[in-house]
Amino acid sequence: MDIQLKRGLLDVCVLAAIKSEDSYGYKIIKDLKPYTELSESTLYTILKRLETANMLTVWSAEHDGRLRKYYRITPGGMHRIDEFKDDWKEIEKIYQFVTREEHVNE
Repeated sequence: MDIQLKRGLLDVCVLAAIKSEDSYGYKIIKDLKPYTELSESTLYTILKRLETANMLTVWSAEHDGRLRKYYRITPGGMHRIDEFKDDWKEIEKIYQFVTREEHVNE
């Protein structure tokens, strides 16, 4: 898969993972596991990029005697999810075009 496309998809997946509730790294990876494999290093790169783009906010809180970073989606992050939903309609149309001959021959 094209690296830029995958990068954009993973960004939206991470935003969707924290859309309904604040979360932290390990839980995000666990929540995404049924859908995609994501390493810790990749996740934290994505989280930093999303924070820089003001799509999420970060804060630390103590948990079991250790500081844990928590992530909360911002209105900008919610807007990005909505944009993705609109973009996906166009991607589906392109997919139908690309695979049209396969559907005719079936």
